[in-house]
Amino acid sequence: MSETTMYTVSSSPHIREKHTTQSIMRDVIIALLPATVAGVYFFKMEALLIILASVISCVLAEYIWQKATNQKVTISDLSAVVTGLLLAFNLPASAPLWLPIIGGFFSIIIVKQFFGGLGQNIVNPALAGRAFLLASWPVQMTTWTLDGATTATPLAILKGAEATGATLPSLMDAFVGHVGGCIGETSALALLLGGAYLIYKKVIDWKIPATFIGTTLIITAIAGRAGNPIYELFVGGLMIGAIFMATDYATCPITPKGRIIFGIGCGVITSIIRIFGGYPEGVSYSILIMNLFVPLIERWTTPRTFGKVK
Repeated sequence: MSETTMYTVSSSPHIREKHTTQSIMRDVIIALLPATVAGVYFFKMEALLIILASVISCVLAEYIWQKATNQKVTISDLSAVVTGLLLAFNLPASAPLWLPIIGGFFSIIIVKQFFGGLGQNIVNPALAGRAFLLASWPVQMTTWTLDGATTATPLAILKGAEATGATLPSLMDAFVGHVGGCIGETSALALLLGGAYLIYKKVIDWKIPATFIGTTLIITAIAGRAGNPIYELFVGGLMIGAIFMATDYATCPITPKGRIIFGIGCGVITSIIRIFGGYPEGVSYSILIMNLFVPLIERWTTPRTFGKVK
């Protein structure tokens, strides 16, 4: 009598490569180091405390949940650390420390673990955590500082705050990061360095960042918003969103055509919100919305198996 062996199959894709989850996350952490240094340089100790609180909260939330549910503890794969960093990068330095703690537990437990853990969440945990915090505590999430002074973000100025007397920073300041905004989004230079590293290490594909950024630039340039269209690239969350969040393996398409469609969709939604929405930035919401369309995009773009009848 033959024995029956039961196998546990993880979420797809089932492709063996030299990269492991831990090595991928380690490369992402390395790629985020320039933006971390820039954030602490421009926003001082407040930024460092926010980053530490966010990372520790995410790691602790994953550990507590997996212990409580008798699962294997997987904090060594570093995915919770990456979520903590990205969540912190989407917070203002003036945020109270309880904000990243609540956001960290929400991102890990509600968005990630409730759906089965790493690779099975349907939206990006850090972005979902940011959206939750913005909806729950909008004042704390939209108070921007630079050098200890409250300041308008360049996107708010582009949106119409220039009528109050605010002026756009120089393109160099916007590129380097000497502007108001969230901790990890202000320095386009630091984020581009990190993105170049990830592309070089073949951790991410260039298609999503390129189509996301390019679509946003084209649409906002056609719309004729105030200021040089290049501002649309350097300010706000476009760089960090396109490079580090839209490329999340669990929540983006795996096919080349699918990634192009995904990036274009993100760019279109971001532009619509920036131009017509009541909030000056649309990167987070565009990625979250497109995350929900990933199954449909993959259905459209996955090559049909040879011999399969429609």
